[in-house]
Amino acid sequence: MKTIEILFEDGEALVIDKPAGLPVERPRAGGPSLEDHLDTLRLGFQRDPVPVHRIDTDTSGCLLLARNPKALKRFSSAFEARAVTKHYIGLVAGELADDEGTIALSLSKISSAEKGWRMIAAKKGKPSVTHWKKLGMKDGVTAVAFAPETGRTHQIRIHALAGLGFPLLGDPVYGDGPGRLGGAGRTMLHASELVVQREGKEPISAIAPLPTDFARLCPDIAESIEWPAGKEWPAEA
Repeated sequence: MKTIEILFEDGEALVIDKPAGLPVERPRAGGPSLEDHLDTLRLGFQRDPVPVHRIDTDTSGCLLLARNPKALKRFSSAFEARAVTKHYIGLVAGELADDEGTIALSLSKISSAEKGWRMIAAKKGKPSVTHWKKLGMKDGVTAVAFAPETGRTHQIRIHALAGLGFPLLGDPVYGDGPGRLGGAGRTMLHASELVVQREGKEPISAIAPLPTDFARLCPDIAESIEWPAGKEWPAEA
């Protein structure tokens, strides 16, 4: 079983670097999931740590786990109150003309027998906001830093398609799926940074290194990426 890297640890929290392809919850059809690692991630505590939020199976990077029920309640409240900073890096399957901007699109869930369920931009959906900055571009692919204000299901994936005009590279639902550029084996999205404010304590802060598949697919882009930590993002549209 693959070892999971710990990016932050204290008495009430862990932030792990979740590998791409590992579901947070056990799939209905069975198979490996983060649940297989929770006993190891106890690190001497009596309880298994509990994921506070979710990131897609394909998405790699920062995932917060609470080490006790009180911490879980506080961290969940922080996410609901938007007292959490989240930065992602994605590879977009197209060349963007603009350097930065804000996408404000309401999202709704739809389902069909042919395609299953997915999210769409819809006026009657739930409001969602994502700020973005272009990090680099080459051979029809753009590296983009995303800073979502809200945490809707598939938010960055559908905002890339509906807001930027191009899907994330390798996205099987909103794009062409794996295969481009010599083999994007997954949706190319990485949860690069997570900061959670805590009353009376230092914030939880973690940065997940850029995965090797990003560097393999776009080495020139990967080398030019500047981490967006601490930079000002565009005002909400």
